[in-house]
Amino acid sequence: MKVYTSFEEVNKDLKVLRLQKDISREEIKASYYGLKDDLGFLNVIGKTTGFILKRALALKVAKKIFG
Repeated sequence: MKVYTSFEEVNKDLKVLRLQKDISREEIKASYYGLKDDLGFLNVIGKTTGFILKRALALKVAKKIFG
């Protein structure tokens, strides 16, 4: 446990803690909005379509190579 010798030290640590809290809050917001975008309908459809097209192309190439 830290022992404070002045109110200035207390205020300084409180300011640092408030800033850390604000930074953490903004990081959480950014993560939330990033997740919201990643799980958005159009994004999911686009990624699924891309996955299916890649698999179909790979299958077509494999059939040409192996007959």
